Amino acid sequence: MPPPTESVEVEFITPRHLAGGGDPAWVTVPLHRACGWSYGHDPLMPRVLLSSPDQKALLRLEPDPDGQWWTLQHAPEPDRSAWYASFGARTPVEIIAAFTDALTDPAPAAAADPYKTLQQVGWSPYGECGLVSPDNKAYVESLGTPKAPGAWFVTVTLGLQKQVWQARFGEHTPAHLVAAFTAALADPSPVPRTDSLHGLVAHDPNLIARTRREVPAVQVATALEERVRSLAGRRAGPPACPSPLRPPPATNGRSR
Repeated sequence: MPPPTESVEVEFITPRHLAGGGDPAWVTVPLHRACGWSYGHDPLMPRVLLSSPDQKALLRLEPDPDGQWWTLQHAPEPDRSAWYASFGARTPVEIIAAFTDALTDPAPAAAADPYKTLQQVGWSPYGECGLVSPDNKAYVESLGTPKAPGAWFVTVTLGLQKQVWQARFGEHTPAHLVAAFTAALADPSPVPRTDSLHGLVAHDPNLIARTRREVPAVQVATALEERVRSLAGRRAGPPACPSPLRPPPATNGRSR
């Protein structure tokens, strides 16, 4: 008789914008191992720095009680000015990962409308140029026009005075990257959270649905490895093993 399969209790949360941040490794590990981003390590600083192979993009993950925890800055290119994206601490990692997966995808990017998927799943007009989720907790707004794209803001709240998280995209951020983020935001599929990681921002059953299941421990343990293999498979060959990036000197100010 085979030994019993060890299991782990996992909660599956909807809507995902209220599921809490999750494990940052879902974003950082594939960037390094599958996409060749190099990392800087400073044992005296609670932060992660990842640099793209072409040194044009720098992702910073740094605890900041007064601002965004995730910041990605991209250098200018011949056809595009420098741009940035940032995400609050409670932004679900699955939604951030959709953005970084699109950024690192070697396939040519197709034109995309960040509003399209939201409209298809029932988001309603909000203000002059925004949409609001069916539960009235998530808002997507653009400060630009069709002829002059502007910055994008995605804001999740639990009332007028309680912002849960916010994502910000500079005016020159490629539209297909913002669209990847909003498509993941609109995805009705639940996201998994273990008791040690989910950090739910709300427990009201009128706001979120929580389905608790026993999942084989091996399935939980290998999920990240499978994600790394899947992303690495997009490349023509195995990712190079870059040397660690030397961290920049510490400064008093923070780039936003």
